[in-house]
Amino acid sequence: MNDAHHYYVWYRVAGDTARAREAITAMMLDLAMSTGVAGRLFERAEDASTWMEVYADIDDRRAFERRLERAVKAHGAANYADGGRHVECFCAAGAGAPHR
Repeated sequence: MNDAHHYYVWYRVAGDTARAREAITAMMLDLAMSTGVAGRLFERAEDASTWMEVYADIDDRRAFERRLERAVKAHGAANYADGGRHVECFCAAGAGAPHR
């Protein structure tokens, strides 16, 4: 059974979307370099102002969360999230006991 975790980070974009995309792209690149996990950026189909970052197959949750937090701060990514960045973690159904 796969014990990997998958992170979904969603938010409504605030401010200049071009600058937001630059900051988020730089943050995701930084995170990929430090973790080896290449995230993907999506927009909601019905509302392009809602974005979602997806990070798949995370083995070490705590290390990933620390690096994500550092990258967000380093690139000011939270400045472009109206109402904050909502970070959610999922694993395969039936993968075992609760993870926190």
